[in-house]
Order: sequence, then structure tokens, then C-alpha cells
Amino acid sequence: MNKTTGPLAGLRVLEVTQIMSGPTCGLLLADMGADVIKIEKLQGGDDARGYRDPQVGGVSAPFMMMNRNKRGLALDLKSAKGRALLLKMVKGADVLVENFRGGTMDKLGLGYEALKAANPGLIYCAITGYGRTGPYADKGGFDLIAQGFAGLMSITGEAGRPPAKSGSAVSDMNAGILGALGILAAYIHKLKTGEGQVVDTSLSDAALQQTYWHAAVWFATQKSPEPTGSAHILTAPYQAFEASDGWINIGGANQANWERICDVLGHPDWKCDARFATNRDRMANLAVLVDLMNAVVRTRTRAEWQAAFDAAGVPAGPVHTIGEALSHPQTLARGMVVELDHPQAGATRAIGCPIHFSASPDRSSTPAPLLGQHTREVLREFDLPEAEIDALVAEGVVAEP
Repeated sequence: MNKTTGPLAGLRVLEVTQIMSGPTCGLLLADMGADVIKIEKLQGGDDARGYRDPQVGGVSAPFMMMNRNKRGLALDLKSAKGRALLLKMVKGADVLVENFRGGTMDKLGLGYEALKAANPGLIYCAITGYGRTGPYADKGGFDLIAQGFAGLMSITGEAGRPPAKSGSAVSDMNAGILGALGILAAYIHKLKTGEGQVVDTSLSDAALQQTYWHAAVWFATQKSPEPTGSAHILTAPYQAFEASDGWINIGGANQANWERICDVLGHPDWKCDARFATNRDRMANLAVLVDLMNAVVRTRTRAEWQAAFDAAGVPAGPVHTIGEALSHPQTLARGMVVELDHPQAGATRAIGCPIHFSASPDRSSTPAPLLGQHTREVLREFDLPEAEIDALVAEGVVAEP
């Protein structure tokens, strides 16, 4: 078995996924030490390998981002021998993750019941578009569609503008995070009982889970919230304001911070202004308040305001570009940018593990695999003799680079 470090060292995961939701799940598990074996189709592998703009040394940058710390095996699951090989591997695995359209694995004869027969303790994680139950169980899933379905697009962007998708693929990535969380909960259950089970989550579930505050408003009032730009729907001022050289977020989430903001901006009189006296007053007069604050904030730079707000103990921070965020000293100090050496792309960088452990450090050491890079290595670990591996390669059941 592959030697790893981290709190999940010793956990073996078969990742039969592609693009983003499933790979996010596998990436988090791999960062925490699991031996994640990425199983890709022979004809091109994970579809993200085809995202060639941008690329580094002819390798898809998005694919490399989502698949580091994994080993790669190329396998034809449409062939009887390929399916038999996966069943053999399942017997020696703890977890299988897949993110196909609902029913796809069953049609291949590789659904949960078939895999459970091979390994009763298997944890089977399915990340689908809408989940394994309900009238949409067989529908495919895409991040854009899920964001619209869950109402996220109706609350994103500026008031009066067309629906906007979040700049990040929140449905895909959150589904992967929920999948990993579910796997860990199921693994604890397995350690107690020896029993495996299905972990079922979806892009639509993951998107709906992102609407906690907005759902609370609807449940209480039966009114669907509308987009508020960067502003909060429950408290003010809590949004981005325009400085002389960019934007800065200012968080006046309680009365004490609001009063400190008034002092920093040189307007202690606002504390006594009936339009802004309480949070309810500020929400009712938000447009006026924002105009007044912007007029002041525009007179100084982000850094100048940051220093002033820090000194007063007011939550504030610049609105960074992606480049500014990834090169910030705090980001680097947290190990959130890792250096990797890819066999084809050369020196590359990726986002590191966002969870940090004191006793069992995460690992961020290996780059995304070439298609089938570890095919032979992995099959040896499952006790296949060299001659049989050679035959499988020759027949096109598995592949090496």
C-alpha cells in the first residue's frame, strides 16, 4: 500500500470521478493522508484533462489543481475484464467515490449492491446532480444548473441586474466537501460496527445548504430575498466600499463596531442620526448610508483605511484579486500555496490543504498523475502478476502513459 502521512493514513479510496465535485472530495481525503487511487477512462481520462486553456507544458492547469496527491490508474469499465478488475480492487478498498449521473454505475453492474457483495464494509459515496432519491434522481448535474435550481443565482449580484452565478463553482466544490465529510462520518460508524454504507449527496443539496441565512428569511416571512451585491441581508454596514485605489470590506455587524466606524470615518454625529441609530434603521436607510460612507472612504487608500480600522478594532479587509490573495504573506504563511514538480509540466503551484493538524500533518507533496501513471504499481499491490498486467495492457483493459 502507498505510504502516506496524515490523519487518514491507511485509508484506501478508489476515486471514479471527474471534473470537480468528485475530485474535490478525493483531493481533501488525499491531503489528509488517504491513499486515493484515481481511476480514469482510457479514452482521454478525466474530462478536465481536456481543459487546455490554460495549460502548463501541455498539461491542463485545472486538472493539475484538482488531482494532486493521488495515484492514477487508467481502466476501461465498459469491458468485462475492466469491471472484474474494479471488483477485485473494491475488496481491498475502504471507500469508493463516484460522481456519475444517477444509475450509471448500476448499468455497469458496479452499483452499491454489487460492490457491497464484494466488500460488505465498503463506504460508497455517490455525488450526483440531485441525489439518489426524488423525481430528479436520474437527471445529470452541473454547477451552473444547481446554482439556479437552489436559488443561489437569484441572490447573487446587484439589485435590478440579471441573475448572476457565483464566480466560484460553489455547488461542485461544496458537494465534494460534503462528500468527504460524509465519508469520514461513515468511516467512524464502520470503525464502531464494521458496517459500510452509502453516502449520498448532490450538487443541488450542496447549493441549497449555502442559503442558510436566506432560507431563514423565507421560512420566517415567505418572502424570497433579492440580491444585495456585497451587502449583508441582515446587518449594516457590512459590505465593500470604494477606496481611492480599490475596494475594502468594512464589517459593522454589531452596534459597537458601527460606533467605532463612525469615529474612524470622522463622523461621530452619525451615531445620533435617527436614520442610522440602530441596525434596523441602518438597513432601512442603507442606500443613503452607503453613499455617505463611500464619499469618505474614497478619500484614502485601502492600506490607510486598513491601518485605521485595525487600530480601532473594526473588522475590515481589502477586496483582493486572485493574484493578490494567492501572494499575500498570510496565505503563504498558512501553507495555502504549495510547490510541486510535475513530470511533464515541470515546476507548478497549487492551493494547499485548508485543514491543519498538530499531531498528524497533512501532505501536499505529489503532483497530479499522468493518465495511467500508476497503473502497474497499483495493480501489483492488488496481487496481479506482471504477465497478467502485460496482458491487460495489450488488450486495452488498462493503460500506462
